[in-house]
Parts: sequence; structure tokens; C-alpha cells
Amino acid sequence: MFATIEAFAAEWESEAKLTDRVLSALTDDSLQQAIVVDRRTLGTLAWHLVTSLRYMTALGLDFEAGEQEQPDRAVAIAEEYRRICSAMLEAVRTQWCDASLKETQTIMGEEWGNGDSLRFTLMHQAHHRGQITVLMRQAGLRPPEIFGPTYESWVDKGMAPLA
Repeated sequence: MFATIEAFAAEWESEAKLTDRVLSALTDDSLQQAIVVDRRTLGTLAWHLVTSLRYMTALGLDFEAGEQEQPDRAVAIAEEYRRICSAMLEAVRTQWCDASLKETQTIMGEEWGNGDSLRFTLMHQAHHRGQITVLMRQAGLRPPEIFGPTYESWVDKGMAPLA
């Protein structure tokens, strides 16, 4: 749980930059990469990550939550992520105060603290970012470094990658 808006904002901005790097590395062709037959594609997974931020409107935040229809261009997905990500953070900063983080909302029949919901939103983003990087490899793309070097980064540096 977050105790202050600024603690959340600092972590959100850091994590959002990482997510933006991943989404910005997608190509139009890669959006069709499927997890397995009849499951999400890389494009639908990336779009889910973007549109899942709409969840925050269920907590009483008012911001432009964006379009429902998935774009067919990778750059449009990344652009919408940056827009909605910024709008959501601005809503948190301007519509809530630190005391708001202790308030609860009923979500799917359960009581969720606003601070807990912010943590969930961060973890949800990290979860799907990890899935996306795996699908990027399957689609022949090079994932960007997130919390350390990638296999390719080690090779580029002339070092033996950790297995």
C-alpha cells in the first residue's frame, strides 16, 4: 500500500518509463504474435495493459480513459499508453490527497483500499510487461533492458550471458 501520493507518483513514473520502453519497441508485425493458438496476441496483451488503467476510474478518479478499440499500429498503442498513463497520474495527484489512500472502494464485491489499488495497478503493469517481453522474443524482437542487461546486451558487451 502507498501512504503518500508522491511515493506512488515517484514509483509510477519510474515503472511507466520502463513500460513505455517495452511498448515503444513493438512493431506492427509483432502485434500478431500469439501466445498460443486462440489466445491473446502480443497486440491484444499490449492493448490490455493500456486499457486496464481505466480501472482507476472505478475508484472515483476522473480522467479521459481512452478508446475501446485496439489500434493496428504499434506506435499508436505506445502513444495511447503515454497519454492515459499521464492522465491517470495527474488525476491521482489532483483529485486525491494522502488521506484518500486510506479510503476504500467496493470492487467486484470486495473492499479495496485506494493505496492498495495503486500497488495492484503497478504490479499488474509489471506482470504484463514481463509477458510482453517473452512474446517480443518469440516475434523476433529484442526486448529493451528493464532491471538489468538482456542476453543480447551481455553479448554486445563481449561478455558471457548468464544462463
